[in-house]
This record gives sequence, structure tokens and C-alpha cells, in this order.
Amino acid sequence: MADNERVICPSQALEERGRGVRFDLPELGERTTGFVVRFAGKAHAYVNRCAHIPVELDWNEGDFFNYSKDYLICATHGAHYEPTNGHCVMGPCKGQRLQAIDVFERNQQVVINLDSINKETRHHV
Repeated sequence: MADNERVICPSQALEERGRGVRFDLPELGERTTGFVVRFAGKAHAYVNRCAHIPVELDWNEGDFFNYSKDYLICATHGAHYEPTNGHCVMGPCKGQRLQAIDVFERNQQVVINLDSINKETRHHV
């Protein structure tokens, strides 16, 4: 395992359009979290922060999908995001996007690339 990688969970912990797995992101601040979900057979990871107002998306821990399981939703103001790219398609931040985190699966584990967080953050400063 490279220094810039972190194992998040076993692959089988992510069910298609099911509950997401939250994880701490101390690289972005003491209380910052990220999450990973499975959609269209792939893992997708994002910083758990709405593009509208910096609040966490999930209303119950791990509940990121809307009722029909087609979009990620912010429980606070109802913004809807495409699960595959984080693009906001409906709500107060339409046209903006969630901050993506590079994620892949190896040896039955979901792994994030920490360099993608640091690179993305530098662009937003």
C-alpha cells in the first residue's frame, strides 16, 4: 500500500445503490468526512460536503441516495447529484459539483488516493 492510499472498507460492504460508507478526512480539517457509494457497478467517492452550503449530505449516517436511488441527495436543502460524477442536476447549487476523490478497488478492498484530495483542495484555495 502506497503512502498516498487509504483502505476505506471491504468491497462487499458497498451494495449497488445502497448505504454509503463514511470515512474521516483529517487532511481537509478536523471534522471533515468523505463517503463512498456503489453505483452502476463502480465505487464513487466524494468529500461529504454539499456544493451549496458546506454541510454533510447524509441525513442518517450512510444514507446518501434519494428515495428512487437514482441520485445522491443533500438532506438539508434537497440538492440532487449524479452518483457517477458528483454534478448537481437539481437544487440550489445546480451546475456545481461535489468534490470527487479518486477511488478504486484492489484485493476486494475499496481504496482512495489521497493525492486527489490534496490536488483538488489546492485548486480551490
